Amino acid sequence: MSDVNSGINWEDPFCQDASNCFRLGTDADGNAYIAVAGQEDRYLTDSLEALRTLITDIKAGKADHLL
Repeated sequence: MSDVNSGINWEDPFCQDASNCFRLGTDADGNAYIAVAGQEDRYLTDSLEALRTLITDIKAGKADHLL
């Protein structure tokens, strides 16, 4: 799903359960975005490489101490 106003192409929401959903997005300039589903106008942004590293580290358990 694309946000025409911002140029962000949002993926479908990822939900742990019905109340904890977020979305990942990218743009044509190689930027990555993370937002709470339904609040896509309030996002964090960084490079695609930074997003890739974040996801890889989470999958490797490097953020488990935050839970």
